[in-house]
Formats: sequence, C-alpha cells, structure tokens
Amino acid sequence: MTKKAFQDYYPEDLSHCYGCGSLNEKGLQIKSFWDGEEEAVCIYTPRDHHTAIPGFVYGGLIASLIDCHATGTASAAQYRAEGREMGSDPPIRFVTASLHVDYLLPTPIGVPLEVRGKVKMIKGRRVVVEARLLAEGKVCAKGEVVVVQMPENMRPGK
Repeated sequence: MTKKAFQDYYPEDLSHCYGCGSLNEKGLQIKSFWDGEEEAVCIYTPRDHHTAIPGFVYGGLIASLIDCHATGTASAAQYRAEGREMGSDPPIRFVTASLHVDYLLPTPIGVPLEVRGKVKMIKGRRVVVEARLLAEGKVCAKGEVVVVQMPENMRPGK
C-alpha cells in the first residue's frame, strides 16, 4: 500500500495550487509526508526549465517548494493537534501570510531536492513552519513560513 501525501487529502475544490495542487497539470504537484513525529519531507527534482543560470535552480522555484511544503505541513500538523484524521471535514487548509527565504548556496539542477519542515508554533489559526532545502546533502536554502488557516470565503463557491 502506498502512503498518501498531505496534498492527496486536499478536497478537489482546493487542489489547484501551482505548487501543491494535484489537479494543476502545469504545476509542481509536490508531495509531502511525515518523516518521524516532528519533521515533514518533500522530494522534488527540478526540470530543465527551472533554470536560473545553466546548472542552477531558479530561486523562485526554491521559494515555491518551501512555501507549499510549509502549507501542507501546517495542515497535517493542525489535523494532528485537533486529533482528527487527515482529510476529515471540515477541511483544514492554510494560505501564506509571510514567506522568508535565505539562499545559502547555489542549488544544482538535475538532482533531487529535499525540503524538510518542522512546525515551530501553532497558535489558533496561525502556524509557523521552519524549512530547509537540501541538494546532495547540503543545505542550499532555509525559510520560515507563517501561514493562516484559509478563511471559508476563499473556498470556491462560498
């Protein structure tokens, strides 16, 4: 049996995000999973068109990976905090309030990138996630993402 990613639990009307939406055919369609009790991981291999300069990944992709991995991690953590099963109603989705990324090393293209995130704080509808992006075992970027639970009026058809 294959383990489902956090993003696989998103309801269909909330699965169109460029970074993590499974229904966005042109998107990244990242997948995030728990790796132990406190850390979530996402593996993504950039494509040739994600180039900044030959041989290196575009910084916007790095920010998108950190951002969408953090929103998924926050969702999974909030389900845990509420003692609920992933995907149970009402759905728990987050949107980005703040994204800070520090680029530490040039990130090579053509190798799998590993994004690791930990929840730093849950306070009401707000979650702070710290993330690291690694390539070939080296931390190339780190970020802090503040997310807020998506208001109901953002949901399509609401």
